[in-house]
Amino acid sequence: MTWLLLIAAILSEVTASLSLKGALERPELYVVVVCGYVLSFALLGLVLRRGMPLGLAYGVWGASGVALTASGAALVFGEQITTLMACGIALIAGGILVVETGAQKAHTSGPAYPVGADPVAAVATVTSELPVIVPGDEEETR
Repeated sequence: MTWLLLIAAILSEVTASLSLKGALERPELYVVVVCGYVLSFALLGLVLRRGMPLGLAYGVWGASGVALTASGAALVFGEQITTLMACGIALIAGGILVVETGAQKAHTSGPAYPVGADPVAAVATVTSELPVIVPGDEEETR
């Protein structure tokens, strides 16, 4: 179900992006643009709420959006896809697979920090131990 929500988020973002170009000629499409982006972010939020890692969700959402928008613009508006662009779209697809594979391995290997540890507190502890340098006190620190 989470993946279906992510696919819906991607498709609504692509629809909004394509409608943005169409709205230049037909201003009534701005309603589709706004609704599409709002729906896309709402669905992306639901995906995150359901537990999908942010890096995975945003990576797939963003990369898929770029690839599908470029392809859609070629179909709907007759925009040209060059060989270099096609290579870029292929790299995006490969990148999505790498991110998904990495996410699956991270999920099976456990958390990046000990269970029960607070990563924010760990950063606060490290940064509180850094020396504070006050301008004008350079002589005292030497």
